[in-house]
Amino acid sequence: MHLNELARAMRTAGEERRLHILCHLMKSGQLCVSEIARDLHMSVATTSHHLQVMAKDELVIPIRKGKYICYKLPRTALMSGLKKFICTQRKI
Repeated sequence: MHLNELARAMRTAGEERRLHILCHLMKSGQLCVSEIARDLHMSVATTSHHLQVMAKDELVIPIRKGKYICYKLPRTALMSGLKKFICTQRKI
């Protein structure tokens, strides 16, 4: 990942709701949009929007399961760093 791509990904991940989504996926593994929305008390539309933005910057990987879209995290150094730094430091 080039430095400018890393900076863009960090800006994208820096939004509070997106941090909650990322940490939830780190704890739960692959989940569909409706499951994430339910678990985090967010609307499906809002959750879907945030996931689409994160997918654009390759912070999450979309997986189609019939009519549902589920997401998982890529196995990258960035995700490992986020998990150690953010999800364990804060009560997210």
